[in-house]
Amino acid sequence: MTFLPNPLVIPVGLLIGVIVAAPVGPVNVLCIQRAISRGFWGGVAAGLGAMLGDGLIALSAAFGVSAISGAVTTHRAVIQVVGGLALIGFGWRMTTAAPPLKIEAGGNGSAGTLLDYAWDIPKTFFLTITNPGAVLGLFAIFGGVSTYVAVKSSADALTMVASVMTGSLLWWLWLSNAIGKVRHRIKPSWLAAINTRAGWLLIGFGLLLVGEVAWNALKG
Repeated sequence: MTFLPNPLVIPVGLLIGVIVAAPVGPVNVLCIQRAISRGFWGGVAAGLGAMLGDGLIALSAAFGVSAISGAVTTHRAVIQVVGGLALIGFGWRMTTAAPPLKIEAGGNGSAGTLLDYAWDIPKTFFLTITNPGAVLGLFAIFGGVSTYVAVKSSADALTMVASVMTGSLLWWLWLSNAIGKVRHRIKPSWLAAINTRAGWLLIGFGLLLVGEVAWNALKG
C-alpha cells in the first residue's frame, strides 16, 4: 500500500475544482448575489457550501461509489423536483426581500464576518447536492480524467478530492474578493434590481428543473 499520491492529481484536481465552480448556474447566481449584497464574507460563505457539495460528490466519484451514481439516476426525478422547488423558494424570497439601504464597505468591501452569513453554507450545499446534472457531470469528469491520470490508491483519491475542493475554494475567494472591491460603487437602486433579476433567474432554473420532470412524466 502506498501513502504517497500521484503528484499529477493535484493540478488536475485544482483544474476540476475551478471547472465545476465557474460556469454560471443556480448556485453561482446565488453566490454572486450574496457577494454583491453582503460583501466578501457573504460570497465566501455561499461559496463554501458549494465547495463542500462538490467535495462530497468528488469523494463519491473518486472512490467509485457507483451506488450513489445509480441512486441519483434512479431517483433523479425526485431529487430534481426537490432541488427545483428549493430554487423557486430561494428565488422568490430574493425577489421579495428588501435590499439594505446602504452598502457598507470595509477594506475589501465586506460588511460582517463569515459567522454572520454561516446559514448560507448549508443552503448552497443543499442546492449543489440536489442538482442531478452537477452530480452526474462530476462523475463523468472523473471518469474522463481517469483515462489520463491514474487514481490507483486511497492517497490518490483523497488528494484528488482535496485538490478539487481547493480549486473550488480558490475560485470563490477570488470572485468574492473581486466583487467586494467594486460593490461599494453599486447604488441601492441597482442592488434592488440585481436582487430581483437574480431571484427570477433562480426561479427560472427551478421551473426548468420541475418542468422537465413534468414533461417527461406526461410523455411517459
